[in-house]
Formats: sequence, structure tokens, C-alpha cells
Amino acid sequence: MAPSTPMPASAGTSPKPRLSLAQIFFMSFGFLGIQFGFALQNGNTSRILRSFGADVDQLPMFWIVAPLVGMIVQPLIGHYSDRTWNRLGRRKPYFLAGALLSSAALIFLPNSGAMSSVVPALWIGAGMVMIMDASFNVAMEPFRALVADNLPDSQRTSGFAVQTFLIGIGAVVGSELPSFLAKHGFSQEAGSSGVADNIRYSFYIGAAVFVIAILVTIFKSKEYPPAEYQKYHGRNEAAEKAGLSEIFKDFGRMPRTMRQLGLVQFFSWFALFSMWVFTTDAVATHVYGLTGDYAKSVAYNEAGNHVSSAFGTYNLVAAVYALCLPLVAKFLGRKGTHAFSLTAGGIGLISIYFIKDPAMLTYSMIGVGLAWASILAMPYVILSGCIPPGKLGIYMGIFNFFITLPQIINGVCGGWIVKHLYGGQPIYAIVLAGFFMLCAAISVLFVYDAGAIKIKQGLE
Repeated sequence: MAPSTPMPASAGTSPKPRLSLAQIFFMSFGFLGIQFGFALQNGNTSRILRSFGADVDQLPMFWIVAPLVGMIVQPLIGHYSDRTWNRLGRRKPYFLAGALLSSAALIFLPNSGAMSSVVPALWIGAGMVMIMDASFNVAMEPFRALVADNLPDSQRTSGFAVQTFLIGIGAVVGSELPSFLAKHGFSQEAGSSGVADNIRYSFYIGAAVFVIAILVTIFKSKEYPPAEYQKYHGRNEAAEKAGLSEIFKDFGRMPRTMRQLGLVQFFSWFALFSMWVFTTDAVATHVYGLTGDYAKSVAYNEAGNHVSSAFGTYNLVAAVYALCLPLVAKFLGRKGTHAFSLTAGGIGLISIYFIKDPAMLTYSMIGVGLAWASILAMPYVILSGCIPPGKLGIYMGIFNFFITLPQIINGVCGGWIVKHLYGGQPIYAIVLAGFFMLCAAISVLFVYDAGAIKIKQGLE
């Protein structure tokens, strides 16, 4: 089938039944735990590594480990989850394994300093970041495929919107937790471990929430057994028999829509990587005016707490806006909705340059929240309508290349640019991120949306 040709639901398959809101909710509930852990990682990893001795221009090189691991892990997990069926199901075994490994990494990362007599804490911390992100990917990748497995095209915007809402709730709580614990008696000073108590206990709580949320999805949602799955998706015997080498063939055969979305994802995730890596130091230097060796100061931790709370704001906005995405998409279309949201994110990031009062950071994060909700939902809604039968997991995994590649490129060159072109001022990396968001908004308008055509033709 040509990449540009819509794949009709009636071609040897039965229309999938519509699911209730409660079924969609429990199907994606595990993502709340995943994003709780991601929020702790995104908001605090830079300052943990800084407290272990990393320089600000070195941070991208430590963060680069995460997308490198994701680039390898997600296609593999997608490939095998397409072919798995056991007592737990098709995707659920990977949810559980990823949750247990992720929780262990969340516990060990802030305690990396305890082994500094054997190996430098910085390197142990970087290793924990790698293990953590690999485990997050094991748990996360099958969730995208599960939504596409279970929902008809006409419900996928709602399905990914609910998933994004739960992502937002988990991220809000995870982002706010360090500040909450600091206000309730947990120390913000780095002790002998090198990491403040409010950060360490936040990671412990995150580990528990991660496992509990995944267990809710495992016990409260269903997957179609193989025979029923084939009834709704058709059977792709070649895909069932293919080995690992098929991953490379699938990469070369990716649908036109996926290739076009790849450019959108490149701009979006290059911008997000810069935001996660550099915002704490950008706010510390540009807004708080810190200079010199400030990484272990209380003021730097206060700046970090403020950034973590601001990240909570963008996740809260994303959670609310996610519920509005189906309605917005009715008026603007899928591509128009994503373009509008990315534009808001670009404006929000650029506005940080003009902030002098840390409290104003909250307003910048409103635009970022609109973009984040759309980034987590709309590309997958558009993508899911063009994937051939039996390939949902692998193509969702391959699609991750367009998330990890821009982060890797940023990780390689981002620190050098900040040090040598921006004179050690990370605020300019945030401004560049804003312009990249605007580029993503323009490029999405040129994407071919096969799923939207199917809905118009009444095939789903």
C-alpha cells in the first residue's frame, strides 16, 4: 500500500467498539506515574548533577544519555510488544517491568553520592539517569500503542487527550513536590550525600507512585486477545514472522505522514531539551543574578525550586488544555490545533528573556503548557491513522527516533554553543528553543493527515 493511501477500516476488519470514558481513563492511568517520575527527572536532574560537580556547559552531555538509550530501547520494545501475548497481555508485561526498574533508579539517583568513595558521584548519577530513562521508555512506549490498539480513529483524539490529562496531573504533583516538602520542614541544604532532603524524599515518593499507577492500569484495563485483535486490525502474517532486521526495513518504509511529522518533532523536542536542561541555570543567572560557583548555594536551590514549580504550572495547564483538545480540533483541525499550541509555546519560551521577577515565570509557562499538551497528543493522533496492521508498536517505537535525535544533537552541540557563542549565558538557549517551537508550528501545516481523511470518508 502506498504511504499516501488511507487504510480503510473495512478492508478485512471490523470497526472497533467505542470505549467509555472510564475505560479510556484506566487504560492510560499508568502514564500518571510515568510522568510523575519524568517530572522529577526533568526538574531536578540538572541540579543533582551540578551538586555532584558538573559544569553548566557539561549538562547536555550528561542528558544526552537518555535519548540515546531511548533511541535503542523504544523500537525494540515496540517490536517485541507487537508479538507478545501472555497471562498479563500484550503491552502490560512491559508496563510492569519498566515500572519496577524505573522506581529502583528513582531511589538510587539522589543517593549516588553514597558510593563516591568507589566511583565519582557524578558518574554514578549519570549512570542512574541512563538506567532511569531506559526504564521509563520500557514502560512508556507500549502505552502509545495501547491507545491505538483499543480505540477507533474517531476516539483517538479523546484517548490521547485523556492520556495527556493524566500525564499533566502526574507532572504537576511531581514538579511541585520538592517545593512542598521544603515548605514542610525538609532541608534544602545539600548534606553529606550532596543532595538536599526535599529532593531525595521527592524521588522516594515518586518511585512508589510510579508502581501504584502502573498496577492500576494492569488490573483495571483490558487488551484484545490475539483472535479479537486480528478481527479489528486484520492480520499481517509477514509482520508476525519478521525478525529484528524488520525494524530497519520498517524504518525505510515509514509512511509519508511519519516522515513529515519527523520534522515537526525535531523542532519541538530540540526546544524541549533546551528547556529542561538550561532553565534552572538560565533563571539562576538571568533572573536571580547569581554568578561564580553558585551550584551548591541555597539561592540556587531556591531558583531550582521555583523552576520546578513553574514546570508544574505548564503541566497543570497541559492537563486542563488536554481535555479541550478534541473540541479545539473540531474547529481548527488536528494540524491547526497543533500549530496554534506550538506557537503559544514558542512565545512563552521567548518571553522568559524579558522576565526580571521570578514570579512572572508562571505566565511564560502557560504557553509552554499549551504546547506540551499538544506535543503529547496530536502527533500520535495524526500518526496512528497511517500505520499498517500489526505494526503499531514498532512504528510508535520508530517514531521515537524523531524525539531522541534532536535531543542527541542538542546534547552534543548545546553546551558548546552556550559556552562559546552565548558567553556562558544559558538564557539564550531558551530563546533559541522558543524560535524552534515556532518553526515546528509552521512545519506541521504541511503534514498529510490520513486519519482525518478516513474520518471524513466515514470509514472510522
